[in-house]
Amino acid sequence: MKAMVLEKPGTPLVLKTLADPRPGPGEIRIRVEACAVCRTDLHVVDGELDHPKLPLIPGHEIVGVVEAVGENVDRTLVGSRVGVPWLGFTCGHCSYCRAGQENLCDKPLFTGFTRDGGFATHVVADQRFSFKLQFADNPVAVAPLLCAGLVGWRSLKKTGNAKRLGLFGFGAAAHIITQIAIWQKREIYAFTRPGDVSAQQFAISLGASWAGGSDETLEEALDAAIIFAPAGDLVPTALRAVRKGGRVVCGGIHMSDIPQMSYSILWGERQIASVANLTRADAFEFFPVAERAQVKTHTVVYPLERANQALDDLRHGRLNGAAVIVP
Repeated sequence: MKAMVLEKPGTPLVLKTLADPRPGPGEIRIRVEACAVCRTDLHVVDGELDHPKLPLIPGHEIVGVVEAVGENVDRTLVGSRVGVPWLGFTCGHCSYCRAGQENLCDKPLFTGFTRDGGFATHVVADQRFSFKLQFADNPVAVAPLLCAGLVGWRSLKKTGNAKRLGLFGFGAAAHIITQIAIWQKREIYAFTRPGDVSAQQFAISLGASWAGGSDETLEEALDAAIIFAPAGDLVPTALRAVRKGGRVVCGGIHMSDIPQMSYSILWGERQIASVANLTRADAFEFFPVAERAQVKTHTVVYPLERANQALDDLRHGRLNGAAVIVP
């Protein structure tokens, strides 16, 4: 197999030829057809998340075909197209797992972080944490749904029945959730980096009611907001934009420090909530919704050996939609 390998956080990935991985008990080996690039991959590569497995193959928005199975796995899975998300394993017996909150498991494994991921021609995954994708006839288009879609969906659910919804940071997750929210008859207000006209035009093209810089203000308050950008200084900005009783949801796994702010910004029973990882139940809910809403992902394709370029384009905001690596 070939893979782009992280040897040391903060350094470029290295293209390597490795032995084909063998699936153990309960595992499947997948020939990777596409792996989308997530901002979490960027945080891992840049050393902003602690204790990654090293050396590491990043990537956790994987679509591919099952080539081989380990013991205790149904062999009829061979030839099936599956998706592999960020959550790669949970213990099943901690208090969170027993309460149906496997996204908060005390001893999890994460694809492309604490187990090898999909920036490769092949990957081994726990069969229990992969999803059959019978509806998927375009692996490139489906790959961003495996994290940008799933975490975006979990974030959207936390906004309740908010009608006027602000999205801060208009990348892969926001462009998917915009389509679902509009299908649900919500109004989307997209906040981008100041001066990012391209992202604003992209949001409007998807049906957003308004798009502007995060330094701009609206005349009417929002019911809720989701922050997808990893910028802590957007928290007080978003709180100022929501009405009394409104909620600000932080949808990323990493965010810079939230600055000191006046209590008056939070007062009025406004709330701040975070989203941690995802559950398998989220996927079973989300994929049928994405299909009914006819979500169309906007993607830019990179060959495996150009994974560093894909990460750099994401790092510097040069993408509208999602980068997808195709081995």
